[in-house]
Amino acid sequence: MSARILALENTPVTSSNYDSLKSAWDAYYHNPSLPNDTVSYAKVAYQLARLHGMRGGDSAAFFVKKALDYIEPTKGNLDEKALVYNGMGNILSLQSKSHQAGYYYNQAAGIVLSDSLLGLSAEAKSVMLLSAAQSNNSTYQLSLAERMIRLAMPICDSLPVGHVGHQRVLVQMIQTLRALKQPADSIAPYLLKLEALHRRYPQQYNPAYLYESKMFYFEKTYQTDSLLRYQLLKTNLDQDIFQAGKAHPTDVNNLFLDYCNVATTYLVLNNTELAGKYLAKAAAIKKEHPDKHVSQNDVYYQKAVATLCEKTGRYDEAIALLNQTMDLKEDIYQEQNTQAVAEMQALYQLQAKDKSIQTLHENMKINALQLQQNRLWLIISVLTLILLALAIFLLYYRQQQRRMRSEKEKVVLQQQLLRTQMEPHFIFNTLSALQSFVRLDQKERAIKYLNRFSRLLRTSLELSREQFVPLDEEVETLDNYLSLQQMRFDQAFTYTITVPEEQDLTAIMVPPMLIQPFVENAILHGIDMETGSAHIAIAFVFDLNEVLEVKISDSGKKAAIGVRPDHRSLSSTISRERLSLLGKKAKLKTVSAAHGGTVVFLNIPISGQSI
Repeated sequence: MSARILALENTPVTSSNYDSLKSAWDAYYHNPSLPNDTVSYAKVAYQLARLHGMRGGDSAAFFVKKALDYIEPTKGNLDEKALVYNGMGNILSLQSKSHQAGYYYNQAAGIVLSDSLLGLSAEAKSVMLLSAAQSNNSTYQLSLAERMIRLAMPICDSLPVGHVGHQRVLVQMIQTLRALKQPADSIAPYLLKLEALHRRYPQQYNPAYLYESKMFYFEKTYQTDSLLRYQLLKTNLDQDIFQAGKAHPTDVNNLFLDYCNVATTYLVLNNTELAGKYLAKAAAIKKEHPDKHVSQNDVYYQKAVATLCEKTGRYDEAIALLNQTMDLKEDIYQEQNTQAVAEMQALYQLQAKDKSIQTLHENMKINALQLQQNRLWLIISVLTLILLALAIFLLYYRQQQRRMRSEKEKVVLQQQLLRTQMEPHFIFNTLSALQSFVRLDQKERAIKYLNRFSRLLRTSLELSREQFVPLDEEVETLDNYLSLQQMRFDQAFTYTITVPEEQDLTAIMVPPMLIQPFVENAILHGIDMETGSAHIAIAFVFDLNEVLEVKISDSGKKAAIGVRPDHRSLSSTISRERLSLLGKKAKLKTVSAAHGGTVVFLNIPISGQSI
């Protein structure tokens, strides 16, 4: 069916095949399956509107409205949309709805200008551009009208020889330049082309348009005799058309204006007798066809009559007619204003309807480009916000990492400093104990004490440069430290270190000197040296989560007057901070034992983070 419709579209309409084409299109229109094909249905409705319009049928408006309702919501189909828009403009123009007609004419012209790949013929494109220009001219959008005409000129040049488009584009350009009040020199080139066209093809074109164009030129150049000549030539043509036809409203008003224009020119030439004669003819045609006469044309008639009265000395009549003319102008202005307001309201509704149809906006190139631009700006804005948020997050994260690293480095430096030096009191007390051993001539004890002290000092210096050390070296360091303290306090306490025998302690790496500060705290503040029963126990236990549990317990001590029982040394405080940096598995817990002592539990990850 689509192929048959396309073939029928390409069939030119003549007087002999008009009825058969109309019957064929009617058959397609009443086909029950056609509405399922939206585009084909719109094409059929448009062709029926076109055929009815050729014969002046009232059904043209119905069918073009049907075509518009079906084609407008579709995607693409710009050729069909342009044709339907132009057809809708023609219907509204016949109904004297100039603003609404201009809206649809400009829609069609916009499609022509926005897409150079349209399948429309050069004739259809030129008609759409010139129709839009003519409509814009009537609504005083003169600059837009001139632009449309200039864009139509190269298209009209490609039309076949003798085509009416060659004449129409020149005539419309002359009319628009006159409305723009351009000088005669700007009109002259187009007038020369129009004259050459009529000389070459005298039978192809209506000479009335040439006469009217010459009238515009001679009016601007103040050549009154030449102006009158072409006014009379045009009047004679319009008289022949009026007498031969059925008094169409256009023919009636054209002839009425011709008589008024001729009378006005005779008045300029001070020929009141002929001026009166032509004004009488204008009055007669108005009286003969009052229902077809346009009241707006009475302004020209009354002004000419008032001028005639003035030139013949009837000043009172002239003033009265001029007053009537002013009243008539005001009435016409109010009528036009009311009509314009009504049309603008209808046009607003049309535009609101178009905006609600998203598919139309997607298919119109101009609107689609704007939509793409808006989307692009939206994407850029969103990406900018995302990048900004990401940058802020990265800066914040980097600042946090830097702060944590700084704190970590601070703790590490403190711990390294702690590991590189023994407590001054401990060293002083160690040397004092060594001095007493020498003074009492206890050489064996002095040598043993000095040996252990040197080993502890050397181990401390070596471990201060390492991040992790084998557990057996840490245990050995603790044993040396406890032995020294035991010898220093004259065996006032005992200690035990318990390690699992089944584990290879050399393969287990732990942070160095992490346990020693808690053992030191137990010796200094957790046991009573005077009882002789003070004891410190250190036990190492491994669990399945790669965590080393260290249990440090002491036998307890009675608190002395003036001494804080919860004293913590600086070394144990730093060790707590070190422990917190080992991760979530690292824990420290202190509990009171049933016998009065204190038990410290340390959970150290075996494969923890480097300190």
